Amino acid sequence: MKINTKCIQAGYSPKNSEPRVVPIVQSTTFAYDTAETMGNLFDLKEEGFFYTRLGNPTLDAVEKKIAALEGGVGAMLTSSGQAASLISITNICKSGDHVICSAAIYGGTFNLFNKTLRDLGIEFTFVDPAIDKEELNSKFKSNTKAVFAETLTNPSLDITDIEMFAQVAHAHHVPLIIDNTFATPINCRPFEWGADIVVHSTSKYMDGHAVALGGVIVDSGNFDWNSGDYKMLTTPDETYHGVIYTEQFGKAAYIVKARTHLMRDLGPQQSPQNAFLLNLGLETLHLRMPRHCENAMKVAQFLEKSDKVEWINYPSLKGNKYYDLAQKYMPNGTCGVIAFGPKGGKEGAARMMEALKLAKIVIHVADARTCVLHPATTTHRQLNDEQLAAAGIMPNMIRLSVGIEDIDDILEDIAQALEKV
Repeated sequence: MKINTKCIQAGYSPKNSEPRVVPIVQSTTFAYDTAETMGNLFDLKEEGFFYTRLGNPTLDAVEKKIAALEGGVGAMLTSSGQAASLISITNICKSGDHVICSAAIYGGTFNLFNKTLRDLGIEFTFVDPAIDKEELNSKFKSNTKAVFAETLTNPSLDITDIEMFAQVAHAHHVPLIIDNTFATPINCRPFEWGADIVVHSTSKYMDGHAVALGGVIVDSGNFDWNSGDYKMLTTPDETYHGVIYTEQFGKAAYIVKARTHLMRDLGPQQSPQNAFLLNLGLETLHLRMPRHCENAMKVAQFLEKSDKVEWINYPSLKGNKYYDLAQKYMPNGTCGVIAFGPKGGKEGAARMMEALKLAKIVIHVADARTCVLHPATTTHRQLNDEQLAAAGIMPNMIRLSVGIEDIDDILEDIAQALEKV
């Protein structure tokens, strides 16, 4: 199936007399006839659902759909994008390990890595997303276990050279984890460029309507875990009677361990209700993303010409420093998010945002409605000035998430608001 069809059909195929739409299986537990079967489920000798923290038919259908969209061997839904980022790292890293990470990432992810995971003993080196191959190579250590970056950075909209990052990571026998939230698999499929693991905040474009918090981890199945020091995957797990994930589950070793170990122990599972709502959003993802990109391009062109705007970053604009990478990785469009700075500094940004009528100031991004945010004082306010600069966040930066309303209404609202700058 083509990807547009997968948005609607993948993951669930009803049998005779079964519901045509993925049903909400709102049950914490599942019944079996024999103790032996239940024991086999706990020993990972049989597949099936026995407790929703580890698996549920509603979640399973949506996980299979997202895995199909990204081209992976398996996926696991989580309670939030933050939980997905957490598990993506801790599934293969422990105290004493090292991770290389782009400095220009979502503020919540930065704080998770720079504070919480550091406190747990995992070391992080943050690098410029525009780092060259030679310098990136120099950042690896003997204990480096992962490289993490975003396809399109939130909110600065830098583009990661996925292919180059993957080549360098693989030369050191280390996997590349890519957060593909802004691009979505409609506009970019990181596995095709060498990434090994993909994460999303499904709360954004995948849901598309700002109604269901969630995240997902997708495993490409391509990384050879035997090539590096990933003993948690290649040696017996005594909490599962000595199972060796790479031997029993092959290409799906990473995602199976994420579920049977970390989801079991940490429990950040997405609810069946949220998975159901997410699935409804996925069914129109292939229709919404082109409209987001079309509207955003028109807004970006308008802002580029405005004498009220000091600077703008939208990678699909010709002349943008990331234009060539955008054409390589996302030739059909990047996303609906624009970063720009009105004149007047932080105060000018505040005046402009407060004058908007159609667009609202919200702590969210990438849904059907146009919205704005001032990252330096909200999502990234825990960063110091040096960290803000490294993340590409200027004092007057506005993150504008262009929705799918009529473009004339969006432009009219922005034009009248800029008059207040």
